[in-house]
Amino acid sequence: MSMTVSGMAGGYSVQAMSGASARMPPAQKMASVYSQIDTSGTGSISKSQFTQAFQTMKPTWGFRAMGADAVFQALGPNSSGNVSQKDFVQGMTSLMAQFRSTTASGA
Repeated sequence: MSMTVSGMAGGYSVQAMSGASARMPPAQKMASVYSQIDTSGTGSISKSQFTQAFQTMKPTWGFRAMGADAVFQALGPNSSGNVSQKDFVQGMTSLMAQFRSTTASGA
């Protein structure tokens, strides 16, 4: 399943992983992605679930460059090693903004 979230930055399209509409706000897109990863509906995703989604949802350059492990750690897993929907949405939205900023500045 190919899932794309796009933003605008310079000549690049900043994308994450989503089946959500490109017209949705980033936080809403990431909530949709989270729901697709948390298939059991537990309200948290494990590193294993995230890694599997990372491989099948085909994230774009910024996320691929970081790698699944680094992205998951950036989302701030709790002491049990899981990430809540709130932390996922905030973390992914923040990473997308960083990628847009980096691309826009030419770095």
